[in-house]
Amino acid sequence: MPDDLSGIVPLLAAVAAGAIVVLLGRSLLPWQRNRSQPVLSVAARVVSRRTNVASHHRLEEAGGGHIRSDTSYYVTFQVESGDRLEFQVDGREYGMLAEFDTGKLTFRGTKYLGFERSPARETPARTLGY
Repeated sequence: MPDDLSGIVPLLAAVAAGAIVVLLGRSLLPWQRNRSQPVLSVAARVVSRRTNVASHHRLEEAGGGHIRSDTSYYVTFQVESGDRLEFQVDGREYGMLAEFDTGKLTFRGTKYLGFERSPARETPARTLGY
């Protein structure tokens, strides 16, 4: 290996190691912050739901390709104080929740732990905007 390139290999290895440390730190810090928070259960109402679809295209040399999509599900809750909290939920949970559902929201920091729906009651049509 030429002398002028001998210093590049250790430099590239150090940059790669640094990138790995930064990526691990970015994923572990929110997890650690959430673990240090208390588990809270509060009265809440589902005020909105949304999805985010990300498509990934992979082209092949033969001219074909593959498209893969990932869907993330989000639900926004409003608590008694009027504050709104949005959480990412799994698809099954998303499908079980509807706008105007009321119940008890359980979470820890930014991590959604569950929603226990209150028993259904007659809701006047005017409150639903009909």
